Amino acid sequence: MRRLAAALTLPAALALSALAGCSGLQLAYDNADTYLRWRLTADLDLHGEALDELDERIQQFMAWHRRQSLPQYARLADDASQRLARGLSREDMVWGYDALTAQGSEFLVAVAERIGPMLDRLTPEQQAHLEERMADDNRKFARDFLRGSEAERRERRARRAEERLEDWVGRLSQAQVDRIRQFSERAPLTDELRQRDRKRLQAGLLEIVRARGAEKRLPGYAARWRDEREAAFTAANEAWRRELYALLLDIDRTLAPVQRARAVAQLQRYAGELRTLAARETP
Repeated sequence: MRRLAAALTLPAALALSALAGCSGLQLAYDNADTYLRWRLTADLDLHGEALDELDERIQQFMAWHRRQSLPQYARLADDASQRLARGLSREDMVWGYDALTAQGSEFLVAVAERIGPMLDRLTPEQQAHLEERMADDNRKFARDFLRGSEAERRERRARRAEERLEDWVGRLSQAQVDRIRQFSERAPLTDELRQRDRKRLQAGLLEIVRARGAEKRLPGYAARWRDEREAAFTAANEAWRRELYALLLDIDRTLAPVQRARAVAQLQRYAGELRTLAARETP
């Protein structure tokens, strides 16, 4: 599930990354269709007329995404900028999580509706190719997130969090850096659980594809993909999210005026860029 979703979720990731400090949004979005074609062609081993169909489906998807999703992302960025300007609360944290979760669910269903008919026509050889691509993806995930000792992994997580926050607010104070490291020590490491969940979703997708039931079943599977998560993963995610909320609230309380102004301005700029992209006609 996530292998294909990762390819067709690029436009959403680009738009949602406006809420995560991404740059070059317009350039990346303008080239999203090229990336999607390359990624899905590689994952599904498509040739001939199937490539023409894929191009048509990608263009339909991008038109839907530009019309339906980008205005919603712009409104989220506007709302987030106002909340950040006045100072964050725990209710703001919950609002942000719920809003992005809802957008992600809508997006995955749209992906499934468009790619399902093509998945039902994959040959056994193409199905085996997709399975191997998933295995490659899992090996990369392990290299990126599972290597090293627990201490090394927590250190890498702390550095990533520092870099992400500095993208938003500029140079962090030592007290802010220390608080990030405290978060990384306290929050559970969920990477092994994430890897198991990835494999669960991949197995479910492969079962649907081999049964040639993607057109009928995949949208529902996409809508309910969290429902069968193991209890340990759900509990660990909730604990991680509590620690993240506490971190962000503490960082918010320590922001210097220049740091807050920088983050608010970025959100406002992204909202404007998203509205501009949404208003453009699909090529």
